[in-house]
Amino acid sequence: MSTNRLGELLVREKLISLAQLKHAQEEQKRSGNNLGYTLAKLGYVSDNEITQFLSAQYKVPAVDLSDYEIDADVIKLVPKEVCERHRVIPVSRAGSSLIVAMADPTNLHAIDDIKFLTGYNVEPVVASESAISSCIESYHEQAISYDEVMEGFEEAEIEFGGEEEDINVLELEKMSEDAPVVRLVNAILINAIKKGASDIHIEPYERKLRVRYRVDGVLHDEMSPPLRLRNALVSRLKIMSQLDIAERRLPQDGRIKLKLGKGREMDFRVSVLPTLFGEKVVLRLLDKGSLQLDMTKLGFDESPLEDFMWSIHQPFGMVLVTGPTGSGKTTTLYSALHDLNKISHNICTAEDPVEYNLHGINQVQMHDDIGLNFASALRSFLRQDPDIIMVGEIRDFETAEISVKAALTGHLVLSTIHTNDAPSTVSRLLNMGVEPFLVTASVNLILAQRLARKICAGCKVEAERPPDDALSSMGFTDDQIAVGRFMKGGGCRDCSGTGYRGRVALYEVMPFKDELKSMVLEGCSTTELKNEAIQRGMQTLRMSGLSKIIAEVTTTEEVLRVTAADR
Repeated sequence: MSTNRLGELLVREKLISLAQLKHAQEEQKRSGNNLGYTLAKLGYVSDNEITQFLSAQYKVPAVDLSDYEIDADVIKLVPKEVCERHRVIPVSRAGSSLIVAMADPTNLHAIDDIKFLTGYNVEPVVASESAISSCIESYHEQAISYDEVMEGFEEAEIEFGGEEEDINVLELEKMSEDAPVVRLVNAILINAIKKGASDIHIEPYERKLRVRYRVDGVLHDEMSPPLRLRNALVSRLKIMSQLDIAERRLPQDGRIKLKLGKGREMDFRVSVLPTLFGEKVVLRLLDKGSLQLDMTKLGFDESPLEDFMWSIHQPFGMVLVTGPTGSGKTTTLYSALHDLNKISHNICTAEDPVEYNLHGINQVQMHDDIGLNFASALRSFLRQDPDIIMVGEIRDFETAEISVKAALTGHLVLSTIHTNDAPSTVSRLLNMGVEPFLVTASVNLILAQRLARKICAGCKVEAERPPDDALSSMGFTDDQIAVGRFMKGGGCRDCSGTGYRGRVALYEVMPFKDELKSMVLEGCSTTELKNEAIQRGMQTLRMSGLSKIIAEVTTTEEVLRVTAADR
């Protein structure tokens, strides 16, 4: 259908005005997009209205592509360039017919092209152009097929390995440069990026080699390459990370930088660990482009965010962030540094490792093997005229002591520490050997955090309501139980059937006010400290999680998974 014809029909049916049509045609000339897409983008008519209109006009069925899980074999029938040129996507096969979703069902040239290419009779159905474009991107750029990668291997090669054999370095290098191995490693890395994974685990067992991805904090099986490829796979990753492929008895750490085009780069932090059946490799994906530095979008509620912002804008003192590995502590600290990063401030960080490069901040990578640890870096920082210091982690008395002294001598110190919640951080510092009066004099605020998976927006449905007594035992108040509506993800293509997509942070923010300081000096227990903090308005991790359930952001199962009950 010609652009003019579509416009005339839409005006005649009073779906748009003549003025809107003229404006859309002018915009279309500038952008090069077609008229239907332009009208929808300008908000004059919805995609669905255009689709239903074309369906009624030409007696062709309309389809919602989000309801379809298109088979990979069907997608392969029509090349990507043909799909993009004609704005079509094959949906399914039925005998000798191929059902094809089209933005313009009158495009006979497209129908003839597809019939010639595939040998099938083409049955057109109507779908919106934006939905077709999304499908083209999703299906043609989807994860590289493991079966396609493995086509380069002989059948005899796919077998279980025996005892660990001696392989010389030259042979390892030759194996790692073999084309199928290179393709397999590339597929593992690229698929992880496409699926939004935070970590890749490549694990050898006695009779199996397993690859798993951590997506939204949870590990999922991805593939099981032949065990025979174990050494070649690890050697390839070692070469890419500039590690010693001959050393297979000691742990090694390295880094891979992957250029993705359009100026985007992805870093992989590589850790190799010798295990009973070979070397396990874990890669942490570090995508600076996805680093969220806006604290209002991290999951902070208004009152805790005010307390946190107050603490990081003090001229001196300590702000401690606590939580397990992978709970987002680094992101929170980087967000704070991003907010504090001004021309007037000299900011120094000691990190192990440096995960993201931040412009305007002096970042130092730790090297324990040459004596550059957190304590020695801190001593050097104090001779560098700093205003703000970030210490990657306080893990011993020496680092804790220097950090406290720095906080007491006019510096703002940000750091992490491994404890279960904010109140127990005080006990941890005392157990390290820091005197109570130094803790109370130096600490401004302690923040504990966890990451919970968010319900997928594409398949959110109402969940079965748990019994009231179960909700009460979780910690819900009577008011929350009365008004609460509980949601879950039904499972769709966007979330790979899990019902979750993305994560939200749960925060427990404890400003270290005078009343709490007095209790520490009096030797009160962690439980007493926690109860007093709650009385003074602190929202615990569990409370933060419950509020996210009520806000329909996450599920009860997720909150129970990542938080402990308040005692």
